[in-house]
Amino acid sequence: MTHLLLLSRGLGAVPAFLATVVPDRPARIGYIPDAAHAFAGAPFVQAERDALDSLGFEVWEIPLRDHSSTSFAAALDEVDAIYVAGGDTFALLAAVRRANVADLLRERVADGLAYIGSSAGSVLAGPDIKPIGPLDDPHGEHAGSDTTGLGLTDAVVLPHADGLLPPYPLVLIQRTLARYADRFRIVPLRDDQALLHTPEGERLIESSPVQDPAPLLAADTQNSEDSENWNSPESGASHAQT
Repeated sequence: MTHLLLLSRGLGAVPAFLATVVPDRPARIGYIPDAAHAFAGAPFVQAERDALDSLGFEVWEIPLRDHSSTSFAAALDEVDAIYVAGGDTFALLAAVRRANVADLLRERVADGLAYIGSSAGSVLAGPDIKPIGPLDDPHGEHAGSDTTGLGLTDAVVLPHADGLLPPYPLVLIQRTLARYADRFRIVPLRDDQALLHTPEGERLIESSPVQDPAPLLAADTQNSEDSENWNSPESGASHAQT
């Protein structure tokens, strides 16, 4: 019964996805923002939330940092889907582990709770977040030796693969693929694509942005430095956010 919608950035596929999961009424969405906690106030964070709110669904914020596994389980009882927002994938995984909810999430998704991931949230759904290291910061505050993801799918989503956002140029995407493609099944996603996983199978679909990208692009541009320095897979530099 697994229903996953793994986005890069565009939310255009969300309404149709939720209509198949909850066909008789507007879906209730639990918004998990922990990947962006360190970026509070950044334009890209508000742009993502505004885009989701603009779709007209009832959205309840459920920060992992504010919950125990018991209270988080109770919060999940009230929603039809969770939306795991973008940001720092390593911080997101650390938040899942601190709250001790990885097994709970796997169980609920297997039982039919719809999972929508955006960027970091999409990476978390896969078997391992290690391949996202060149885009995020594998050596930062939240890094750990165990990079195991939720394993809701065997695909490791590589977001922003069209190279249009300044922190993630094509050279960085290509280096990431070259480094990890022999160890993981990596699915590159353009920002107007999503990976849809349902009981009937898995396929790439269109998912166009529903908001003007200018605020996000402006926020990301300030992180653009010399690409040959901070785009190296061997670099431990923290880039922007996935």
